[in-house]
Amino acid sequence: MYPTVSVIIPAYNEENFIEDCLQSVYQQDYPKELLEVIVVDGNSQDQTTKIIQEKFPQVKLLHNPRKIVPVSMNIGIKEAKSDYIIRLDVHCIYPNNYFSRLIQFMESHSDVDNVGGVCNTLAANNTSKAQAIAIALSSQFGMGNSEFRVGTKEIKEVDTVPFGCYRREVFDKIGGYDEDLIRNQDNELNSRLKQHGGRIILLPDLGIDYYARSSVRKCGRMFYQYGLFNPLVDKKLGQFTSLRRMVPLFFVLYLILFVVLSIILPKLTLWFAIPLLLYLLIDIVASLQHIAKPKVALWLLCIYPVIHINYGIGYLDGILRLLFKRSFVAEANR
Repeated sequence: MYPTVSVIIPAYNEENFIEDCLQSVYQQDYPKELLEVIVVDGNSQDQTTKIIQEKFPQVKLLHNPRKIVPVSMNIGIKEAKSDYIIRLDVHCIYPNNYFSRLIQFMESHSDVDNVGGVCNTLAANNTSKAQAIAIALSSQFGMGNSEFRVGTKEIKEVDTVPFGCYRREVFDKIGGYDEDLIRNQDNELNSRLKQHGGRIILLPDLGIDYYARSSVRKCGRMFYQYGLFNPLVDKKLGQFTSLRRMVPLFFVLYLILFVVLSIILPKLTLWFAIPLLLYLLIDIVASLQHIAKPKVALWLLCIYPVIHINYGIGYLDGILRLLFKRSFVAEANR
């Protein structure tokens, strides 16, 4: 006997992705009569809702005037009536066995509270720039040891997974998504889940096709926001969630210190520059791995620092906002 499943998809101005996403949802091998598909739209200004209404009338379409993802998720969770809740992203295409594989694992592992798969990051289009962004978002130099991005060979317990499957009672136990967080809301929720003794499992054989951002500006903006909300997440949880996420902060602090010390002690500038030169060397080596596509390699030289520096600046900004009691609300409305 299969359990019921509520699929919740936040959306905002996703006319380029919503149809493919929902097609992959309705092509699942899971019994359709047991699926409840909820799209929570953040007042899209494009054709997103029209596409849903015309091509997928069976979707339960809800509205979120506040736009941001955690609010949409909480609206969907309140509406959900099923045994399990699966949180999806519009920018993804899911394999046909995605739901059945997640539910099968959850049903056979009663001590697991959330399970998800690995992201196969794809280029948003065929340009060299978009291809480079996709490569950077799935590389160890770009993403560190984030296993759902860079992959792993074995089923393992992790801190977070993308687009996971939760038992419905999880939200009754620990509450919903934190509505202060326009980024990192999944990290915060999963960290809170683990604080309550929950277990999160990554399935390496279950791949999700994820379409990366199409421009360096959008990519940089996204990672700035990831960094920005990390200190707020840590404060809410009362702990540092990950040393890995602090590495870009240390890099940015080093760059600031390098500039200051080079002005004060110009004769020692070369010595101060050694870490920066080492970083640039690694950047070059990582980028040249794709020299078969010269334009892609050139874009990578730029994109890796954009990701790391924007994340670090965002993290520093988040710390300063907490120290000086500045609001994060304005960021959420941008």
